[in-house]
Amino acid sequence: MKAIVLREFGQIDHFRLEDMPDPTPGPGEVVVRLRAAALNHRDLWISRGKYPNVTLPAVLGSDGAGQVASLGEGVEGLRTGQDVVINPSLDWGPDPRVQGDRFRILGMPDHGTFAELIAVPAENVVPKPAGMNFEDAAAIPLAGLTAYRAVVTKAEVQPGETVLVTGIGAGTATLALQFALALGARVFVTSGSEAKLERARALGAKGGVSYRDDDWPSKLRELAGAPDVVIDSAGGEGFGRCVDLLRPGGRLVTFGGTAGPVPSFNVFPLFWKQLRLLGTTMGTAAEFAAMLDLVEDRGIRPVVDRAFPLAEATEALRHMEQAGQFGKIVMKVE
Repeated sequence: MKAIVLREFGQIDHFRLEDMPDPTPGPGEVVVRLRAAALNHRDLWISRGKYPNVTLPAVLGSDGAGQVASLGEGVEGLRTGQDVVINPSLDWGPDPRVQGDRFRILGMPDHGTFAELIAVPAENVVPKPAGMNFEDAAAIPLAGLTAYRAVVTKAEVQPGETVLVTGIGAGTATLALQFALALGARVFVTSGSEAKLERARALGAKGGVSYRDDDWPSKLRELAGAPDVVIDSAGGEGFGRCVDLLRPGGRLVTFGGTAGPVPSFNVFPLFWKQLRLLGTTMGTAAEFAAMLDLVEDRGIRPVVDRAFPLAEATEALRHMEQAGQFGKIVMKVE
């Protein structure tokens, strides 16, 4: 099979399209012939050596959709040729509140989806949503699971509530916007790009502000009032300002730190306004199934920014590095 292999850290050009042995399914596994894979910022961080316990060479990629190529011993409920999508949350563990010691995300240390074939546990393979093409299906797993747990499980967003999603344009933030809208919330967004704010409005956001404006919290409050919920993946200096924005009894859910560490934090509004700060990472198999049900029931389609051939993985990663995309970047595997 062909695969995109990372053999050294540092530059995106270190990814190479190479021949690798075809995987064979072990007991309880299936081999999926991938038709599409999607990128995540996780792939960039790994390529720069900014991820724990990375071993090289590696085939990255957490998101994928395709067809069942072969079944390992003991696998039931799946058939060869079936259209499927892969849940990248491996070995979550028995406690739905928190991942266990064996938890890991597909694509490191296990070989990932930047390949023509992949062997994965059968429990991580589910039927592709009906009517959805492979590119759309591949755009959902990691971002969709993360957004679903943040919006539904952790924030418990209710109809009529006001939700702020920061950093719109990223795949997870965009799906968080779509999920919150599907639940009947009023959603507002932030971005450093006016074009991305306009795209968010076209998806259904009530409005948005640029976080490049030093007075963005005041402008957001004029538009939205005090939000009930903030969904944040940036951290950094804006984190404390999001806490200040929340109405009494509000919730802030965080799943990332793309803007770096929080430089300072005033605990007064946290206890005086009876706020909840909630952290989340990925999710359980039950949440993955519920997320796909929501997607299918509400006719949600992920926003795909651009699709590249697998052989152009370097160009796809460079496009992500430039941070100009709105939605997910996908690779077609042919």
